[in-house]
Amino acid sequence: MARVRRGFKARRRRKKILKLAKGFHFDRNRPYKRAAEAVKRALHNMYKSRRILKRDMRRLWITRISAASKQLGTSYSSLMAALKKKDVRLNRKMLAEIAARDFESFKGIWDFTRS
Repeated sequence: MARVRRGFKARRRRKKILKLAKGFHFDRNRPYKRAAEAVKRALHNMYKSRRILKRDMRRLWITRISAASKQLGTSYSSLMAALKKKDVRLNRKMLAEIAARDFESFKGIWDFTRS
């Protein structure tokens, strides 16, 4: 029985990894074994960083809303409680944008919640 050379499938699998390792420095982009380790780690860090970015952005929004509410003489938690009580459906991202770019509108939202 003739032997099977298996060149195509294995080469395709290796080339996929080496293509992902393009741009890595030193030995991390040429030898397959090291490139595979580097790519695996890089993909894991990308996954992890996407979640950390969401967390960091939420902290930034809360900080901005808190700073704006302090200027109005209230706390972040009391502002959010008042918004929930009045059924104002603005998320933290939009509230932070309004607070940072148009403070008068933010003040109007706060006045609405107090009435």
